[in-house]
Amino acid sequence: MLEIAENGRTWLLSGPASSYAVHLTEDDELLHLHWGPKITLADAEALAVRPLPDYWPFESPLDGREEYPVEGGPRFVRPALSVRTDERRGTEWHFEAHESEPGGDGLRLRFRDGGLTITLHYRMRHDVVERWVSLGNEGPALELLRADAATWTLPDREDWRLSQLHGRWAAESRLAASPLTYGEKVIGSRRGHTGHQHLPWVALDTDATEDRGEVYGCALGWSGSWRIAVAQLPDARVQITGGAGYDDSGLLRLETGESYVTPVFAGLWSDGGFGGASRAWHAYQRAYVIPDADQDRPVLFNSWEATEFDISEEQQSTLARRAAAIGVELFVVDDGWFGRRTSDRAGLGDWTPNPDRFPKGLTPLAEYVHALGMQFGIWVEPEMVNPDSDLYREHPDWVQYQEGRKRTEFRNQLVLNLAREDVQEYLWQQLDTLLSSAPIDYVKWDFNRAFTDAGWPGESYPQRLWIDHVHALYALLDRLRAAHPGVAFESCSGGGGRIDLGIMSRTDQVWTSDNTDPLDRLAIQHGFSQLHPARVMAAWVTDSPNTQLNDRVSSLRFRFVSSMAGVLGVGGDLTRWSEEELAEAGEWVALYKEIRPLVQHGDLYRLRPPTGGLSAVQYVHGGDAVVLAWLQAQSYGEPVPALRLKGLDPAASYECLETGEIHGGAVLLHHGLRTGLRGDLDAAVFRLRRM
Repeated sequence: MLEIAENGRTWLLSGPASSYAVHLTEDDELLHLHWGPKITLADAEALAVRPLPDYWPFESPLDGREEYPVEGGPRFVRPALSVRTDERRGTEWHFEAHESEPGGDGLRLRFRDGGLTITLHYRMRHDVVERWVSLGNEGPALELLRADAATWTLPDREDWRLSQLHGRWAAESRLAASPLTYGEKVIGSRRGHTGHQHLPWVALDTDATEDRGEVYGCALGWSGSWRIAVAQLPDARVQITGGAGYDDSGLLRLETGESYVTPVFAGLWSDGGFGGASRAWHAYQRAYVIPDADQDRPVLFNSWEATEFDISEEQQSTLARRAAAIGVELFVVDDGWFGRRTSDRAGLGDWTPNPDRFPKGLTPLAEYVHALGMQFGIWVEPEMVNPDSDLYREHPDWVQYQEGRKRTEFRNQLVLNLAREDVQEYLWQQLDTLLSSAPIDYVKWDFNRAFTDAGWPGESYPQRLWIDHVHALYALLDRLRAAHPGVAFESCSGGGGRIDLGIMSRTDQVWTSDNTDPLDRLAIQHGFSQLHPARVMAAWVTDSPNTQLNDRVSSLRFRFVSSMAGVLGVGGDLTRWSEEELAEAGEWVALYKEIRPLVQHGDLYRLRPPTGGLSAVQYVHGGDAVVLAWLQAQSYGEPVPALRLKGLDPAASYECLETGEIHGGAVLLHHGLRTGLRGDLDAAVFRLRRM
């Protein structure tokens, strides 16, 4: 809900539990007033008349208080907006007007600097504030060196702590927290995609636990290079600034009549600790971000770890029969079905079935899979090309490259310059034809290398390809989804290299990590859950020992319970599984289908983190609950502690379907649930039905 003061210079946005307020001074300085628990418009107006503190001559009274600091004038903080023309650099804006968004939950504040219009956008969804900026140029050409989506200002507190999700390939989304010190902490990606190294999210608190305390979180919806800077200023105030692009070397050149809209930078305040913040983020994404979030995601089988590049129609059919027998609902043919793709050295860019492997195309296999009662999916990597491909031989200038420099290859491939309209049209025609040629229900969209030689010979402003590539990717996905509404898409980038609110608004799930080791996955999934819901978190059961990474041996039980915490998939070589293993797998798949509504649509409670001993998560939905518990190792014969549950009605009784025991809600909340786990790498599932 939006409220506006009578003088038209103080604005208050409120959700169910929180409020956000800004104020415009008589000098057209837009100041941040409040972000936190719900307040009234009168409270906001009282904050607006508070005088600013006195400052020494070497400091600025605006720093740390301005809502969207621009470059120029009495400002020394990192600017959110940096503009350069032929005559000058910086911005000296004045306020023009405010408008409310249709529906009454949003606000637009429009400013002008000569021919440049700058509109700050706000929208409250649940208790998440979405912010972004649109820029329009009505004057001579100018260059946007930096145009961040938002700057977030935190209240005066002592001893801030910063949480972030860091990692690398096969070790993504690991949670780290540290005291915030003076100066700046900068995270981001300069790789052209979101990156394995950081998820575009930060959270700040002073004394929060999993269950209580204030948490401020910010998440950026952008799938290219990005940057978030967290600054503790000299007076101890804290601001968070973020947007597209890693450095200030230039985003775009805006000619007369051109415009630019930043991605959304979303912010959330919660007083429910890290758990409450996560549940609020999850509810927001299920309601406003994820396509068709109310639909269950199917149990899938993916052929990659079973076959890698050595595939054939007959072999895939054999795997499909075994997958269907254990209850799989979606069968996905991974890499190796197209062009001359017998290894990673050839074929990318030629999106037609390999005639030796699929002589009649994909239709016979897809129809066979459908006859087995499953959906059919394929793997693609459209933004890439192998030098050994028909596409590259015909159009070597279609890749990103620097004139006169070596074309760097990772995984024997180059990056197509998706900013080019001819490349966009080629990919549209190839993928539209592919999805029209066979009954395909699902596409795993991969991106297996970062930008390196990001050049565009002949383009007057080649730097634009960093932004235009992402916009073209979004447009291509949007166009394909509109033309093929029955096809679901998964975002993958060598695992978790492209996970953010931007790509998630166009895909149905994401590939969390190439690391399918069930123990490693507990920490990865723990970090992932800080921001994103289980509804999008793909997790596979693969073979043991885990030859892909570490040769760790684990039981089928431990592997399944680990993967059941998200969107369950199977990726092992089912032709090598024994009849006993296949029968057990079928039981686990059937159990997952029973608990799937709770896992994919319920509220998540992290009961114990995966720090070495017992860890567990709990999902609550419609009064029922399910607990997934894992014991990494039991030391010194010590008994495994009970799990104190959360989110239950203390006045209700719950039946544990695994044991038949009846427990009082208050007892489960206070004394906990005994798991019976023992030894190393043990796991269990407990279903609790409210009576």
